[in-house]
Amino acid sequence: MATPSTVPTSLDGVTSLYRRFRPGRFVELRGQDHVVRALQGAVARDRVNHAYLFSGPRGTGKTTTARILAKALNCENPLDGDACNVCASCVAITRGSSLDVTELDAASNNGVDDIREITAGAWHGTPGRWKIYIFDEVHQLSKPASAALLKTLEEPPPHVIFVLATTDPHKVLPTIRSRTVQLEFRLLDGDTLSTLLRDVQGAAQLSVDDTTIETAVRLGRGSARDALSALDRLVATGSSDETQPDFEGLFRALIDNDALGAISTLATLARDGWDPEQLAESFAADVRQAFLLQVAPEVADAVDLDRERLGAWGAQLGLARTVRVLETFGRALREMKSAPEKIIVLEVAMVRLVKPDLDASLDALNERVTKLERQERSTPAAVPETALLRPIGAMTAPSPEPPRGTDEAASPSPLSGSTVVPASVIESPREPSTAAAPPVAPRPHGSTPASELTLDEVRRRFVEHVIPRTSRGAQLVLKSAQVAEYDGSRLTLAVASEEIRQNTDQIAQGLKGALEHEFRSPLVVSWVVDTNVKSSAPPTPPMTAATSPGTPDFDESSEDDARGPVVASVAEHLITEMFPGAEEVS
Repeated sequence: MATPSTVPTSLDGVTSLYRRFRPGRFVELRGQDHVVRALQGAVARDRVNHAYLFSGPRGTGKTTTARILAKALNCENPLDGDACNVCASCVAITRGSSLDVTELDAASNNGVDDIREITAGAWHGTPGRWKIYIFDEVHQLSKPASAALLKTLEEPPPHVIFVLATTDPHKVLPTIRSRTVQLEFRLLDGDTLSTLLRDVQGAAQLSVDDTTIETAVRLGRGSARDALSALDRLVATGSSDETQPDFEGLFRALIDNDALGAISTLATLARDGWDPEQLAESFAADVRQAFLLQVAPEVADAVDLDRERLGAWGAQLGLARTVRVLETFGRALREMKSAPEKIIVLEVAMVRLVKPDLDASLDALNERVTKLERQERSTPAAVPETALLRPIGAMTAPSPEPPRGTDEAASPSPLSGSTVVPASVIESPREPSTAAAPPVAPRPHGSTPASELTLDEVRRRFVEHVIPRTSRGAQLVLKSAQVAEYDGSRLTLAVASEEIRQNTDQIAQGLKGALEHEFRSPLVVSWVVDTNVKSSAPPTPPMTAATSPGTPDFDESSEDDARGPVVASVAEHLITEMFPGAEEVS
């Protein structure tokens, strides 16, 4: 950091901290030592390239470094490749009045005519030794403008240097990138930012405490400009209170699946004056950092305490759920553009995230199945299996003596008469999962042409052969469907509700492959809604108190019972499949 005597604190009446204390020499740059070594060494040895590409996050010094390079090249009294920052040329560049430096904001001047005007003037002479063109946000140039710039980069005037700055280098044409020397700017760590702000505090004679400095560092998130702007705001308000919304309550609600906590936190933030759309954008930005810290930590922008905090939240959420939060908030932000009450969109999004049973997407269904499987694995196994299959009423009554002549292995469970088994450990018999079932024996293809199959035969093969060949998510939908019609080339599937039908597009590709494998011919699949549809899931025998090894598993006189339960939604199907015979009470 420059000393107060060399900082341009009074130029043009500038008062904002990030402009007053903008570095004017290579030696004043913070946190970009690799860039300083490359550029200062090139200037000192007179080996400057004709084009540079400065890339990196916002507020890390890309445009400032381009101006310092221009100063060093045209300085009247350079020292070891650095500018003096006091000669007429350096002062003119600092003030923005130098004829040797031309800056272009590509975000607003991105047309081909703008670039042609610039490149045409590149051949004209200037007072200094070098003419420097600085293109900010160069990735926003239009394709014709990029092509015009490329032509000049291929054959540049000998006295001209181009410096291109961008936050998204991958959006810059590869042909342009290949003709430049690319230097990557990095976010500043917490210690570097803290030292910078304390130096600025002393130079500007600010009366702030350590808490204010730490808050500004945290809000800066590695950006020198953002940290100085945050310090400016904190000084102006005279308070070190957070100038960003506190999302700890929302993260905790997601972890705990707490709908009340989520809604209460949003209500508090709204009362504090935060706009719903701004809340959604800021929270999505935090969740994105949590996502990056799980999959690509080196790409994440969060630093120090924020990095630790968001990394911990991401670890608790898990990668799959973090992605679903990002997707849900992305949809919410799009819906907010036309919503009359934006806070309602945000509240619904949060409730869907903490209550997956309200979300009909396959991702939400998969999350619910995973949760049920985890609960099943955590169920206590202290009760013998024979006792788990007995009705609750039988477990609260004294166990009868085994009948004479009966084999001991077939006798009732040896539970004492006073034992009461919690309902949470009582399970109904479940059919083995599809993944664990033995492979289906190959059928003799070609024995009956697909066009001659009966509807009953198609239904049987759909249940026994087609559904098991699909993914678990597809099976959730297909087991609640039924083959309604078949004409040899078209298969019509019926489902009980529109909610289920809306999920069919996501399973179309896998279903198509399974059908072609089974019927050896392409089939056109159509879906209809029929509230009277029967589930295609294999029948589950109902448990009764009279069930015993010597009695039938179900009433053979009831054909409807043998077909299994009928469900009207995917959520209901999940319950009946996971807990046969159970009834949802809340």
